[in-house]
Amino acid sequence: MSCYERAFRRWVLVRLLPRAASARLIMMNRLALTVLWSAALLTPCVAQELAVKKGPTVTMAPAPLTTVTRGKSNSVELQFRVAAGFHINSNQPAERYLIPTAVKLDPPTDLVVGKTTYPPGKESSFAFAPDEKLSVYTGDFAVTVQVRPLASVLPGKYEIRGKLRYQACDNAQCYPAKTLPLQFEVKVVKAPVPPAKNPPQSPHEHR
Repeated sequence: MSCYERAFRRWVLVRLLPRAASARLIMMNRLALTVLWSAALLTPCVAQELAVKKGPTVTMAPAPLTTVTRGKSNSVELQFRVAAGFHINSNQPAERYLIPTAVKLDPPTDLVVGKTTYPPGKESSFAFAPDEKLSVYTGDFAVTVQVRPLASVLPGKYEIRGKLRYQACDNAQCYPAKTLPLQFEVKVVKAPVPPAKNPPQSPHEHR
């Protein structure tokens, strides 16, 4: 190896390699900072998404067996609970573009579901719409449905299935609508037999 080659090699080792190493180190540091900054920005969003996907935002309390009389309209109350930190639109939201909370039932044959009654919503404002009053449900709320078994239905227990559709929001944003499966039982009984009436007696009848 000539002295020129040795000098060139020494120059590469002393000058170029440290600079290249420093450049790589700077690039790695910048990349690490970018990843950390992105994670810091995305963590709240990811946490909120996971909070919604982790489990249902709305749950239904186990409904007790309700006795209903065939041939008559009977009230059945369904109890729901909204998870802490969330709210859902009421059945009559303040804006048309908002998705209302609604119960849809699919009763078995010979059972008719009539009017569904929802509670009034609570007017509240949130950070994502500070100038608007939204009609929402929070905490516990109840929905009442009317169930009327036909007069011809056989007495016994019947299962009614359905779903609750709702849109959940927190204080910062709203999430896509979700559906909660519903299930409860009713016990159909015969209408009580009216008491027999004594025929009117003629005023001319004497004993």
